[in-house]
Amino acid sequence: MSLDLHVIKEGKSLRCGYTSGSCATAAAKAAAIMLETGEIIDYIEIDTPANIKLKLKVNNQNISKEYVSCSIKKDAGDDPDNTDGIEIFAEVGRRDDGNIIIDGGEGIGRITRKGLFGEIGQAAINPVPRQMIEKELTTVSSSGYNVLIYAPLGEIIGKKTFNKNIGIEGGISIIGTKGIVYPMSEEALLKTIYMEVDMVEESHGLDNIVLVPGNYGEKIAENLGIKGPIIKVSNFIGDSLLYVYNKGFKSITLIGHIGKFSKLSIGAFNTHSKICDGRMEAFVYYLALMGAGKDVLERVNNAITAEEGLSICIEEGYGQVLIYMEKGAEERVRKYLKDEQYSIKVVIYSMERGVEIC
Repeated sequence: MSLDLHVIKEGKSLRCGYTSGSCATAAAKAAAIMLETGEIIDYIEIDTPANIKLKLKVNNQNISKEYVSCSIKKDAGDDPDNTDGIEIFAEVGRRDDGNIIIDGGEGIGRITRKGLFGEIGQAAINPVPRQMIEKELTTVSSSGYNVLIYAPLGEIIGKKTFNKNIGIEGGISIIGTKGIVYPMSEEALLKTIYMEVDMVEESHGLDNIVLVPGNYGEKIAENLGIKGPIIKVSNFIGDSLLYVYNKGFKSITLIGHIGKFSKLSIGAFNTHSKICDGRMEAFVYYLALMGAGKDVLERVNNAITAEEGLSICIEEGYGQVLIYMEKGAEERVRKYLKDEQYSIKVVIYSMERGVEIC
């Protein structure tokens, strides 16, 4: 059943959904009830850590004397979640020692690196979903259960997620600290970035790390021969810088497009357009420092895109503006980190002209 809960994001009403952890919990509870009663049920209710009750449709019921299996279809609401619509199954069998043993089967990823929420080799089922499953099953019986969580499409869908980057392979993760999916959660994106940084620390140490907003920055790093593991940080430049710096990395290289890093060059540490748009202001600032005349400043100020602004600069003989911006960005990063001696390198590129601007 769809969750009738909405949040307002950027002036829009967006519907919330429920996590893979809630799906696994609901499937496990429904299977346990059917195991105890021998009767098929079509809906199941569970509590969530967000104190929101869920009533979910039960699918694919299969009852035998030894075990019962069923599934819950994931509904991510209006969040752009790769696991939206996946069927998450639970197979439940009885124990007689009061213990609840939870494991992952087909389509559930396995932990391959230290530093995550479990030991290497364990199923990627986070602590909160494990606690949710245990809590709900104890309301059914105190005798104990074996619980196997699986997702037949999990291996395919897992390849579309960040799992491999953070040390989870072979499928999806069973996650969620609240049980509810809140659309477009910045917190979730930041947690993913932080986990990737943690994995870099473990596998590569604390030497240079390369931060890029998106895919193209990776190509630039490769073309320039810049060494170091690469982390995509989207628009969260400031949060990522602070996390990396406080981890103790010796140096940071930032590689980004002129459209985003022009903003960074004047001290904007979240480069999303909804937060700030100081692209032309950055050009005007650095052109003024370079001694450009008012007519040049006005031409650039009237440009629509950063690429257009850069083209005007080059036409007017101020192609070196990118170098000024790079140095300015480096100075502002050091001030942001409160470390004037920190080793930081900023590379700004143009989609039309690459990085070889003169």
